Amino acid sequence: MKHTFAAMYFTLRSIFFLLAPEKAHYTTMRLFKYFSKLPLVKNSFQFEAEQKIVDGLTYKNKAGLAAGFDKDGKFLEELYTLNFGFIEVGTVTPRPQGGNPKPRLFRLPKDRALINRMGFNNEGLKALKSRLDTFRKKHRDCDMQIGINIGKNKTTPNENAVDDYVKCYEGLYSLADFFIVNVSSPNTPNLRELQNKAELKKIISALIEIRKTKDEWKPLYLKIAPDLTFTQLDEIIALQSEIDFEGIVATNTSIDRTILAKSNKKIVEEIGAGGISGAPVLEVSNSFVKHIRSKSDMTIIGVGGIEDQKSGQSKLDAGADLIEVYTGFIYSGPGLVKQLGQL
Repeated sequence: MKHTFAAMYFTLRSIFFLLAPEKAHYTTMRLFKYFSKLPLVKNSFQFEAEQKIVDGLTYKNKAGLAAGFDKDGKFLEELYTLNFGFIEVGTVTPRPQGGNPKPRLFRLPKDRALINRMGFNNEGLKALKSRLDTFRKKHRDCDMQIGINIGKNKTTPNENAVDDYVKCYEGLYSLADFFIVNVSSPNTPNLRELQNKAELKKIISALIEIRKTKDEWKPLYLKIAPDLTFTQLDEIIALQSEIDFEGIVATNTSIDRTILAKSNKKIVEEIGAGGISGAPVLEVSNSFVKHIRSKSDMTIIGVGGIEDQKSGQSKLDAGADLIEVYTGFIYSGPGLVKQLGQL
């Protein structure tokens, strides 16, 4: 049965890869929305795995889905069926925004990679809140942990960025198992400037103060770019001794085109701006995970370049507590969840 579904996926993938990537994404998930209701399909994704407790939360397995795949919580039921240990929804911003002009998502199949410049396209806080509320009421015993990845609107100046993070955090606090502060996307102008120590301290401190007023404590993580220097990374690591956040999601997409080894350079140039995800990011992402682990015992959620058990294990060996997929999930198919979940 496993091989049947794998063959089916790769056949469908070859067809969907004829479509524009963004259209293929939504078409695939809408199709799976129908098939996932079939008992045979549902049962095929079930598996036993060793639980992992991280920052007080119990994960049924270590395999997660990175932010960006389900920005608006439209596919919560389907992702639950796939048996992820956890997912990140978002990135969500306080107000809806359309993101950057299309096309903004591109495949580089020779490198098993994607380039995206989506620009935090999402339907906003209210829409996500409504969908999460509906899902929580239906699945009160849900064993898939749900993290909410929060960002700022493009039109919000950096000096007021903290206000947007606070709005998302307060507005969605009751519906999240944990939160991720996203200051590392390369596709919102000047966003990465918020990775400097002073700005990070301002944002995270504001969220920690809000958390102190809540009855229920929830972990808070920071998502970083793989294009930082180790000196900059050390400043972020040191920040944890000043502000009590739980850890780091390492890493976001990269703007470094030199990591692409097989793709046609002219095609890459024509694509233009955007962050690279997928297999080429594995090495740099792992180096960040190793560096963080060598300096700290903070929680590390490793993401970047995971497409099979070997790459997933390399991230855990580097020091990650949990791992996430995105691009590898697209190239390798839904069977990847079970492979990684059993590590």
